[in-house]
Order: sequence, then C-alpha cells, then structure tokens
Amino acid sequence: MIPKFLKKRIFKAPVSTDRTSETDASPIVTKPYANAPINQLYRKLSGQLLDVAVKPKLLGELPDFDSDEQVLRFYVLQDYSRSNSILIDLQTQEHNLPPALVGVNDAAHNIKENAAIIFLNHPSAKDNQLSPRLSRLVSAVLQYPELKVRLVPVSILWGRAPEKEDSLFKLLTADNWQDPSISKQLFNIGVMGRDTFVQFHPPQDLRTIINDSLKGESAGPNVFDLASKDLVSEDSSAKSSPATDSQDTESATTDNDVKTDAEKSPSYTLVAAADGNRELVRMLQQQLTIYLDKQRASMLGPDLSDRRNLVDKLVYSPAIKHAIELEAAEKGTSVRDARSQARGYANEMVNDYSHSIIRGFYKFLTWLWTQLYDGVEVHHFERVRDLATDYELIYVPCHRSHVDYLLLSYVIYKRGLSIPYVAAGDNLDVPVLGPLLRGAVAFYIRRSFRGNALYTAVLREYMHTLITRNTPIEYFIEGGRSRSGRLLPPKMGMLAMTVHSQLRQTNKPVVFIPTYIGYERIMEGGTYIGELKGKPKESESLIGLLKVGRKIERIFGNVHLSFGTPLHLSDFMTKFDVPANSLPSDRTDSPLDEKASAMVDNIGVKVMQHINKAAVITPVSLLSLVLLSAPKAALDENSCREQIALYQGLAQQLPYADDTVITDMSPQEIIDYGIKLKLIERTPHILGDIIQVAGKQAALLSYFRNNILHVFILLSFLSALVARNGRIKRSRLDSIAEQLYPFLQGELFLYYPAHGLAETLNKKVDSLLSHGLIVELGDDTLSVPESNSKRYQQLQVLATPVGQSLERYFMTLALLAQQGSGNLTESEVVDLCHLLGQRLSVLYADDIPDFFDRALFTSFISALTRLDYLQKDDETGILTFDHRINDIASHAKYVLTPDMMQILQQVASLNEEEITRAITEISNKKQRKFGRKR
Repeated sequence: MIPKFLKKRIFKAPVSTDRTSETDASPIVTKPYANAPINQLYRKLSGQLLDVAVKPKLLGELPDFDSDEQVLRFYVLQDYSRSNSILIDLQTQEHNLPPALVGVNDAAHNIKENAAIIFLNHPSAKDNQLSPRLSRLVSAVLQYPELKVRLVPVSILWGRAPEKEDSLFKLLTADNWQDPSISKQLFNIGVMGRDTFVQFHPPQDLRTIINDSLKGESAGPNVFDLASKDLVSEDSSAKSSPATDSQDTESATTDNDVKTDAEKSPSYTLVAAADGNRELVRMLQQQLTIYLDKQRASMLGPDLSDRRNLVDKLVYSPAIKHAIELEAAEKGTSVRDARSQARGYANEMVNDYSHSIIRGFYKFLTWLWTQLYDGVEVHHFERVRDLATDYELIYVPCHRSHVDYLLLSYVIYKRGLSIPYVAAGDNLDVPVLGPLLRGAVAFYIRRSFRGNALYTAVLREYMHTLITRNTPIEYFIEGGRSRSGRLLPPKMGMLAMTVHSQLRQTNKPVVFIPTYIGYERIMEGGTYIGELKGKPKESESLIGLLKVGRKIERIFGNVHLSFGTPLHLSDFMTKFDVPANSLPSDRTDSPLDEKASAMVDNIGVKVMQHINKAAVITPVSLLSLVLLSAPKAALDENSCREQIALYQGLAQQLPYADDTVITDMSPQEIIDYGIKLKLIERTPHILGDIIQVAGKQAALLSYFRNNILHVFILLSFLSALVARNGRIKRSRLDSIAEQLYPFLQGELFLYYPAHGLAETLNKKVDSLLSHGLIVELGDDTLSVPESNSKRYQQLQVLATPVGQSLERYFMTLALLAQQGSGNLTESEVVDLCHLLGQRLSVLYADDIPDFFDRALFTSFISALTRLDYLQKDDETGILTFDHRINDIASHAKYVLTPDMMQILQQVASLNEEEITRAITEISNKKQRKFGRKR
C-alpha cells in the first residue's frame, strides 16, 4: 500500500502556468507545464512513486502515428483521475509516444492546452456538462479546414475480474463501470497495481469523426460503427459554457482552486459549446464513451452470475420448465423428480468462474510456455480484436493436443480480450484437475447424450444463456484430438446449438473464428501413434497429467496460433434464406428445418477449410514433407536444402491462401533446427553429409507432414500424373484430376470449388513449369525433365505424398468390387479397410500410421455416398453400387505403379470366412470398449 503521507502527492497533479507566445515561430509546440522548479520536481516524484507501485501491461498494438509534425494528438480517457493521468504519461514516455502531460500549443489555430489528455467523465462534472477540451478542439476543427487533430482512445484496467452481479463489495473489486473515487484509486494502486492493463486504440481523425457523425444523422453508422439513432440526445441547454466554467474537467493537472486555461487566456475564444456545436460535441462524446465501454466489455467479459443462481435460472427458465414437463410425462415421473434431474445435469456442466484461478493459470502458463517452447507465435489476431466489441465470438480451433485450450485461452487473455468459455469433454472432469478447469471457464459436456432429451435441453439452454449474455465461447469442432495430424470430419452438434440459439433470439450477431494451432513437437505424439495402431485410449487422470509434466524439460520448438478469416453467421443465413428469430424463444426442442440444417453442414465444412487456409508452414512440417517423400527417408544435405527451397518457392509463388503463413527460415536453418529438436540427424560422409529422419521418428513426423499436406496436395497429384506416365496430354491430366479431386477435397478440406477447378489446375501446372519440374513439349503435351537431372529427382519427391491417399482409395474400391454390391454395410467397409490398412502399413509402408486412421476411410466412404457412387439403405446400412466404382478405380493406374496396384489387390482379397471372422472380432472388441466406458 502507499504510505499516507504520499497519498495526497500521488493524486495531486502539477499545475501548468506556462503559455507559449502567439508570435512563436513554430505553429505547434509542446512544453512541459512547469515554469516553477517545484512543479517539475512534483511531476517527477509523482511519476516515480506510481512507477514503483504500478507495473502496467500493454495490450494490443501501439498506435501507428504518421510523421506529420502539424498533427495534434490527444489521448481520450473515459474517467478522470490523477493516477490515470500519470499512468498514461509514464506509458507514453516508455513507448516513445507523443507525451500526455505536456502542453499542446498551436499559435496558428489559437490552441493552447496544458495537457494532451481528454477526459470524457469527471466526478464533479454536471449532468449536462460537455468535455471542454473536446469542445474547443471540435470548434477549432470546424473553423480551420487545414487543422489536423487525432484522437487516441485509451483503456485502463485496474484488474481484469468481471463484475459480480448483485455484489455488495463493488468498491473493492477489480475495475468496474463507476468513476473511480480517491479511495478506489488508492485500492487500485495498492492492490491492483501489479494487475494493471493499458491499451491504446487506433488513432481517429477528429475531422473524419465529425463528418461521419453529421452524415450519420441521416445516413447511418459513423467511424465508431455506432448509429446516431442509438445515441440518447440530452437537453441542449446549459447553465454556463464549459469553456468558461471555473473548473477545467479535462485538466489532468488542475486542482479545484486553480483557474482554467480559458479563464487565464482571453485570446482563447473558440467556444464549442455555442448552440450550433453543443449537440455535435455531445454526440461525439457519447460515441467515444460507447466506444470505450465496448472495448472494456470485450476485455472484461459480461458480468458474472453466481453459479448457484445461474443453475436456478436455467432450471426455472420457460424452456427448461417445458422440457421438464415433457420428461415427466414421457418417463411417468413427477415434475419434481424431473426438475431434480435437470438440476443435476446443470450442475454437471455449468462453469464456476474464478478470477484467482485464472490469474494463477496465467502465471503458471507464462512459466510453462517458456519451459516447453522456444516461442508462441500468433498470427492475424488483430482481426479478432476488431470484432470483439460488436460480435458474439465463437472460437472454433482445430484440436491437436490437450494443451490447445490452455494455449488459446492464454493467448486471448494476454492480448487483452475476455477469455472464452470452453466446452470440454466430461472425461476431463477428474479430481483436482476438473475443478481447476471449471474455475478457468471450462464447462463440461458428456461425450455422448444421444436420446437424452432433457440433457440436450439443459445444454442448449445453457449455451443460449452464454450467447445472449455476449459470452465468448470456444469449442473444438472436430470433437476430439486428431491422431494423424489431418483435420477430422466436423461434428455438427455444438454448431447446431449455436445456430439454434441465434434463431431463438438475436442479441449480438454471431461470428465464427476458425483457428489453426500448429506444433513442432507434441507431448502426446507417442500416445497418438499407439492409439492409431490399436492400443486402447488412455483415460484422463491426475496421474496422466503428472506423466506429461515429466516432459517439460524436453525441447518442443515453437507453437503457432493463426486466426483465420472470420465467418459471419448472418452471411450464411442470407445464403440459405434462413430468417432471423424464426424459432420460439421459450423452447429448446424446436427442430431446425431443412434449410437451417443444410446451413449448419455448410458452416462446418467452411470452418474446416478456413482453418486449413490459416495453416502455418513450419520448419518441422517442411522437413517432414521432404524427408518422408524421399527413398528411405534420407537425402544428401545439398539435395535436402534444394528440395526445401523448392517447396518454399512453390508456396510463395502461388500461395495456398492469403492467410497461410510460410516460415522465413533459410533451408540450412531449417535443417539445423530439425537437428536441434532431435527429429532428424546428420550422418557425415566423405561425398557429402546425409540428412535422415532420426530413429523411430518417422511415424511422428508424418503427423507434422499431414498438418500442411493440403497446401501441396494438388501440386503432388499433378506431379504424380506426369511422373508416372512420362508424358500426358494436358486435357487428360485435367480430366483425371477433376474425377478424383472430390475425394482429396473431402479428406483434406480443400477450399477450391469444383466448378472452377480447371483454372486452379492450370495455375498449378504453370507453377510446375516455371520451376522446371515438368516440361511442355507442344501439342498440349506435358513431360518429365531429363531422367538424370536434378529437376527429375525433385519431381519424384514432390509426387510421393499423394500416393498414400490414392492407395487407400484404390484398396477400398478393390474391396467393394471384390465383395460385390449389397453385401457390406458402411461400418463393415470402414472396419475392414481399417484392418487392411494396418496390414498394408506394417508389410509395405514402413509402419506409417496414416493407414491406421479410421477417419480417413470414413471420409472416403462419405464422399462416395455424397457423390452417389454408393447408395446406403437407411434401415440396414447396406451399401449398393454399380460399375462406376470400377471406373474410378481404373484411374489409379495413371498414378500408382503396377506393383503397388497388385499389392493392394492382394491385400483387399478376403474370402467369406475371413470377412466373417474379422467382423466378429471387431464387433466383440467394440462391445468390450463400450463396456469399459460404461
């Protein structure tokens, strides 16, 4: 705490008596407001004392000022306090920004201000009093067309705990919405000084704001995206002009007994509060206030309700009352019993926000990331910040690791936004860890609740409550962690609940934030490979968490978070003609109609595509792609460098998407980095060192290769078509690619539309031609380079990655063709392909786990069904098909070697006895697994 004898000094600011002569040669000057040495000493002492007690953290980016020296710059703060004034002054000094507590004098425009701070609210201000400094600046801008004034809104948070609803201790909580009193300032400094945050928002041109506001009276939003109709107009009359009031409410350095600059300088006659400008100034002041209110709300989040009260509100809401009555009638129980069951469900899922837990996690994770990673790199976050004030944010990240939700929440919190409430599987609700995560805004949901109408109703209502309270939410659209490094097919349940809530009641518009998370090593790597190969999934527990803790000393490289292009729900509603507020607000069981259901499916696919667009091509993923495509996963170092440079060149020449990030490391730096992470190794040799995958790391590296496989898959496919055939007509190449593209698109969530694929293929071919990887012979014929050339070897390496996908397709098609139409169900085909993939991988594919991934076979069968190559009976699940299955398989000969096709045919050849035995064993295994879960 601050000693009593210093309290008055901290909150008493220095007085400016310095004036600049109007005949000064420089039109704009800034001077410290202190002719007397005592004032200079006072200001220095105040700053030093506050600097000792308060250690603010800067949020967001620093404002980008132009170099025009004729521009006047003022910082806009919402609430008056001397501690805020000194804090901002210290921050401007620290970050080399234009000073805040320095006089701003512009003789040419008759402007003399003793500080560059505008306060919008002052505890002693009258209800109708406008900001004098803002009034004078508005008047000056209107009078002088050449005058340039920039306003920099600034948010200051003394603590970041959201307000508690109905709290009796608001004066002693963290930052709230009331003007800070002297006692509150002392509490802030003494208790919250180490938990203080400052954010400078982008500079706004005052003339632009004025023009937009004047237009906004008839045309709509202004520069702050606020409609003038949303602003409550006050009585324009005032008892006195703010410019001549006895108290300058803007002056950060004036006591009540000190006259204002306007009074001391009769030449300063620009009175903005005249009848013609008063309403304009009032409107601007309200707009600035609302803007800063929204910024603060995006940082703190909504007010909190006590967990017990929230559960009560859920259980007694009209929607849950209706669900309880239906449950009681259907199950033949009493309403009281059904309500008790609903309360139990609510207690299972509802979070228990604890700011102390969140702060503890923040400090712990700050330490943990420095132990685990060389750095946490964040891309495109500003697009999220821009949306946070006016939209309901739904973060939809990919799911790579248990670390994901901690990492994402940490990054969001550190950058100044309210952390999202995270939907977590109830398997994480284990002793010790479960309550901690619940306090850090995790809410738990069951992994499966199909057929449980009451549980579904409670979860939908809880989601609806969060969304209508403008609480940011995060859920993993894949449902679980990817074991192969590819994106998993989206699960639509949480998406459908989000859409359902928005159609019941619209508060803020919903926007989805696709988020890519990429690691260079993952803690669960060995576990993932084991699970893909059939080992049972380990259940979460505190012991498991401690096991992970043993890996902290290992090197995990960098981790990347990339925020993709936002997806606005309103755009999809327009596209699918789904009207807003089209569902009853007091029901959770209203079904989505056909249009809304199709919209949900489309959103799911678009989210996955946008996650892939935001991919980060890391050094490790590039190394993995190069070395795993080489014979025996090894290349001489020079060839390895050249292949890496080739991949970088291809990705830069024709970027996969604008959001895709490519490492700027040189090829040699990438190789050295992989050696440092112990993923690859260098073997010295007299004819040139060999770079190869380190022992037993190939399976793990396939995970990181798959993170970026979508970026290069079409280039690989086109290279394979040319490489396997030696020569091929360009038109034939396009025809085969268009036939097989939908399956690659479904597997890797490629965003290129099928109807415009020809143009995309032409660009890819031109890129390969420009790099000399293929040769154009004329007469629309493409050919490989000279067989012994460097480019030919590079083409062979580039052609390899697509092979495994096509091998899986051909093996599945061969199985279907051999067993015949109408003999297998969809689940049986997937199970058998999974077994065949395991066998193929062990015998012929160096044990790479891609063939073990059941999701890849499910994706392929789904694509065949969607494209009507397969027809599924709704009752039995039996698959039927015609000769077109063989037609698709025939295209494999253009990419796969005859030897590989023969191997696949043999592997897929199963007699009736083998089929029966395999299906029985799989069925028994599933029953045992289900029994363990129960």
